[in-house]
Order: sequence, then structure tokens, then C-alpha cells
Amino acid sequence: MIIPNNIVYEDLVEMKALPGRDLRWLFTPESGVSESFSLNVVVIKPGNTVKPAHSHPNREELIYIVSGEGSAYIDGVVYPIRSGTAVLFPKKSIHMLQNTGNADMKVVCVFMPQATMADYTFHEDVIFPD
Repeated sequence: MIIPNNIVYEDLVEMKALPGRDLRWLFTPESGVSESFSLNVVVIKPGNTVKPAHSHPNREELIYIVSGEGSAYIDGVVYPIRSGTAVLFPKKSIHMLQNTGNADMKVVCVFMPQATMADYTFHEDVIFPD
């Protein structure tokens, strides 16, 4: 069976180990599937924090917590998040996630308009508050 490029099996996508998370890009601008969005899935191990803090100057990011629990840092404020939580990071907001639970936290991230790692602005000086 031939699988079209608008059907993506997460486990068949290359995983990239990044600071604080494992990332898989399921829909990218290069795939040509959508003109509106890109999507990745991240897994954050217990006790890990996505680093460095970052922003997307020209994109919104919508995340959905599939499993696990933790905290979301958004522009200096920390919010509790858990399975079933959706969070919108507005354009230019400085943000990061931390897994405070005992199990992996799995997060689906949708970018509008499309994004790649080149669209991240990193903020090395921002740390997650204790």
C-alpha cells in the first residue's frame, strides 16, 4: 500500500534529541501537505525542562498535552499543565515547558503559520523558576 504524505506515522519519523526533549516533526513546510501549519511532537522525560527558553517572533504555537504533567513558563509566569491541557503561546512570547511528574510528558505542538527550527529565537538568559 502506498501511504500519501498527508498520513504520517509518528514512530516512523526521525527523532531528534534536543535539550530537555525528544522531538519529531510530523508536518513541515518541506512536506508540502499544508500551507497553514506545521506540527511536531515532543516527549519530555520526568524532571527535564525544554531548554533554552524560546519564542517565535512571527508565529503562534498551540500545544496540547497528550500525557503527563508539568509546568508552562510564559513570559515570566509559571502555570500548571496536565494531560488534556491546551496552551496558546502568542507570537513573541518567551516560553518553555518542564515535566514535574513521574512519567513522560507527551506534547503535540502546532505552529501557525508554518515553522521550522530556524523560526525559533532562543533566550539563553531565561531560566525556569524553582
